[in-house]
Amino acid sequence: MRLPRPFYQLPVRFDVGRLRAEVGALPADAWAAHPNGIAGNSSLRLISVDGGENDGVTGRMSATPHLVASPYIRQVLESFGVVWSRSRLMRLAAGATVPLHADINYHWFTRARIHIPVVTNPAVKFHCGAETVHMAAGEAWVFDNWRPHHVENGGAEERIHLVADTSGSSAFWRFVAQSGLPASAWREHRWDPAREARPLTEDNVPPPVMAPAEAEWLLGDLARELIAVDEGAGGEQAIARYRQLLEEFCQDWRQLVALHGVAASAGAAYERIIDALRSRSRELAAGLVMRTNRVEAHRVLEGRVLRHLVSQPATRDPLDSPVFIVAAPRSGSTLLFETLAAHGGVATPGGEAHWLVESLPELRPGAPGIDSNRLSAAAVTPQIAAAIRTRLAERLVDALGQPLGSRQPLLVLEKTPKNALRIPFFRRVFPRARFLFLWREPAENIASIIEAWRDGGWVTYPELPGWDGPWSLLLPPQWQLQRGQSPEAIAAWQWDSTNRIVCDDLAELPASDWTAVAYHDLVRDPAATVARLVAFLGLPDDAALAARLALPLPLSRYTQSPPAPDKWRRHEAALAPLLPALEPTRRRLRALA
Repeated sequence: MRLPRPFYQLPVRFDVGRLRAEVGALPADAWAAHPNGIAGNSSLRLISVDGGENDGVTGRMSATPHLVASPYIRQVLESFGVVWSRSRLMRLAAGATVPLHADINYHWFTRARIHIPVVTNPAVKFHCGAETVHMAAGEAWVFDNWRPHHVENGGAEERIHLVADTSGSSAFWRFVAQSGLPASAWREHRWDPAREARPLTEDNVPPPVMAPAEAEWLLGDLARELIAVDEGAGGEQAIARYRQLLEEFCQDWRQLVALHGVAASAGAAYERIIDALRSRSRELAAGLVMRTNRVEAHRVLEGRVLRHLVSQPATRDPLDSPVFIVAAPRSGSTLLFETLAAHGGVATPGGEAHWLVESLPELRPGAPGIDSNRLSAAAVTPQIAAAIRTRLAERLVDALGQPLGSRQPLLVLEKTPKNALRIPFFRRVFPRARFLFLWREPAENIASIIEAWRDGGWVTYPELPGWDGPWSLLLPPQWQLQRGQSPEAIAAWQWDSTNRIVCDDLAELPASDWTAVAYHDLVRDPAATVARLVAFLGLPDDAALAARLALPLPLSRYTQSPPAPDKWRRHEAALAPLLPALEPTRRRLRALA
């Protein structure tokens, strides 16, 4: 919600000791990875759609079992006298950050977010707009999440906040307006063991068709926030054209709703006018951004309005034919994943989905018949297949990092390096799955694997029976034979084993179900390379993806050091005796082109 100021500190203080006791009593396995896959960020759901383990923002909100088990947290939420939407405990690991972003989607247009720190340290800094604050334990804050904001935990301890979303009542906003009162005037909200609190929660099921008045309200606000990057006459003309586009859409939308109402048979008519607006917006929005946060106009239109004009039940399973990026570790798969995930029709689990397989004990190395990350089709049972599909469906987010709700993506995309060794397994779980095989020249790739081993930040198995010390990155079959080998030799073996297994597995599939791409081509000509992949995947043109490709590709989130063509040469002496044995695999990869 856009607010007049970046921060409001509410004149209330809560019982920190009681909050910490209740949070500490919650089960450790209740914490879930951030839906966007942001490293060091996790959450525990308190209010969610139907009280389930999900991050949706649309539907009947209910208390989860974790909130039911936390009587003081319920009292805290009830004390504000508001109706709550999605609410969670948000944990930020020591040294971790919440990256800079602005909340632009439909949910946030009318909802604010309250932060109540439970566990924190003085080095936790919350930045919003041009201001920075430290939110102390037991305090309550509201901030303007329309402005760009980010959080840094520079301390040695984790940070946990109670974070709750609400549109707020009139009494609540009068209370917010008292921000700035001296601490002596604050209200103390103590734990009352005799009171059974029941916080109010939203029943937020959207109508089949957005009312014309709401569409005009949302689009009118967007039009007023428009500015042009080009401040000259050309920019003014661009703003005028875009405002006219939005105004004409509102007029046509009102007529269409007057004609059809919410009739299911009118779905095609509504989709046509929405698609027309989407297409024209992509043409006219170039160089137009929001005044407050500089977010691109079309991106705001998509997240705030286009995806919410019509609410329809699912007509197909979004997991019918997922796409898996498979690659040896440190070969650029994150760069490829993050690039394709910018497409508005693509849904992802938010990042590397290690939990997708290894949350099932029977699939972890050490389980009967499983001694590596290699999984064959024989490992799939009906129960495992159902669990994998359910886990993936629950974590899907769109290109803006928002849960899908009732919306259906054009394509589901997943990327986890270990899954390069699991192609037959995923093909059994998802019979129509497709695969993008990314490979990188051995010297460059192996040098990066070596650095990952030496860095110590890529440990996947801290304790591996039969191995001295921690193991880094993926675990191919026959890893036991690497005992006593140097990091350089192990890295070369990981590259060779992974690429050979992928080539063998893909050779068993129809050629129409996979394609290969060289990392060199991706970085040399990203636009042409991605265009080929988009065509292979059957995706339409997309403005957000085009905007990403119009600029130099950013570093992926897992880049260890700035890329350079000859960076690998710092390991050249150690690699020289290893490369000749890898030549057969290298030739096999090059032949894929």
